[in-house]
Amino acid sequence: MGFDMKDNIVLIGFMGVGKTSLGKLLASKLGRPFVDLDEKIERDANMKIPEIFANHGEKYFRELESAAVREIASRRNIVIATGGGTVKDAENLRLLKECGFMVCLTTAPEEIFRRTERKGERPVLDGGGAERLETIKKLLAERQPFYSQADFEIDTTDWSPLQIVNEICDRFKLQR
Repeated sequence: MGFDMKDNIVLIGFMGVGKTSLGKLLASKLGRPFVDLDEKIERDANMKIPEIFANHGEKYFRELESAAVREIASRRNIVIATGGGTVKDAENLRLLKECGFMVCLTTAPEEIFRRTERKGERPVLDGGGAERLETIKKLLAERQPFYSQADFEIDTTDWSPLQIVNEICDRFKLQR
């Protein structure tokens, strides 16, 4: 796969798969800026995502998300971590695919359940205990057609962060 250093690396996948932590590590290793889409939305809105959902609803959040995608898609040579549902929007998906290479991070639903246990931080998942696992499975199935459009996929369940970052670098033949 021909990778041009001016291209971005876009990390997609469900919440709790490690997009932010791995994105920071990858960006540091490559000497590139890191942009976390959710953090950008929070800065621009001057509100945490749970507050945006509570005060304005998911539709408004998705509008903010699309505006942020349009802005960061014009940048080059960065590592981007998206929100779990960012790629559900066709225009967001198109822009992110055009601006760089997409890597879908995955993990087992039970591991996502474990990693996302704290309430109040994941508005889409906040709710009853055992029902959360079913919600995760349902959302994963709904989002799979979008996630499958990535250039490649890495399962983060059993690999260390460094192993995952090295795999991404090897895949794109990037200097580490």
